[in-house]
Amino acid sequence: MTSISRVKERAEEQSSAMSTEQQALIRMLANDLHRLNQSVMKAVEAGVSVELVRSARHHGGDGNWGDLLVPVIVTNGIHE
Repeated sequence: MTSISRVKERAEEQSSAMSTEQQALIRMLANDLHRLNQSVMKAVEAGVSVELVRSARHHGGDGNWGDLLVPVIVTNGIHE
C-alpha cells in the first residue's frame, strides 16, 4: 500500500469517529493549511526561508489541544 493511500485511509478512519461539526472544522483547517503551504512556497520562491515554529499550545479544557504557530523568516542568512 502506498504512503498516500494509507494517509487517506487513516484520515477517513479518524473522520468517521467525528461529529459532522468536527468533520467540517477539520476540512476548514485542511483548507487553511493548504493555503498556508502555498504561501510558504511563494515566499521560498521569492528568496526567503520560512520555518514554522510552535509558539504556544492551546488547551480546550477537556483534554484537547492544538499547536499555535509563528513563522521564523530568514533572508540572506539573517533571522527576522
